[in-house]
Amino acid sequence: MRKLVATESVSLDGVMESPEEWSPAYSTQELEEANAAGMASSDALLLGRVTYEELAAFWPTQPDDNPIAKFINNVPKYVVSTTLEDVEWNNSTLIAGNVEEEIDELKQQEGEGIGIVGSGTLVRSLFDYGLLDELVLNVHPLVLGDGKRLFDEGGERTALNLVGSTMYDSGVVSLTYEPADEEEDAK
Repeated sequence: MRKLVATESVSLDGVMESPEEWSPAYSTQELEEANAAGMASSDALLLGRVTYEELAAFWPTQPDDNPIAKFINNVPKYVVSTTLEDVEWNNSTLIAGNVEEEIDELKQQEGEGIGIVGSGTLVRSLFDYGLLDELVLNVHPLVLGDGKRLFDEGGERTALNLVGSTMYDSGVVSLTYEPADEEEDAK
């Protein structure tokens, strides 16, 4: 079974909105190498509509000598949306029907991991469906005060196990979580 892994940049107060505006100040070679290793472990991306539209507006115009551009422009992309009628970016497929069932089927296919970036609403849904295998939070040492948070009020209670952590010299802490089993979730 393919592993579904969400990697999110967040502030200390949980804001994930517009990381391109605040996270570059904390980027280091070491953190970029870790992000590249995460990409290398995936051979597909799962994206929500908003993240897909943001990425599709930027990456197709970037040269393939940029390793991120080469990866993201060529990797299969699965886009979850109830409002889009089609997706035009290279190697993109629309998931618009039974999201839970279609993603579960995608996980059953042969291949490497499936990565998720951004797509907060989708990530929260995947927790509810029990389909997310791993959550990597790159916590930046900054409080933004407002903006879209990864976990808003009203979500389901979900227990997680910390399975790894790394601190980078910029102060970013990468925390890797897996869902706890049902007994731990009930506590």
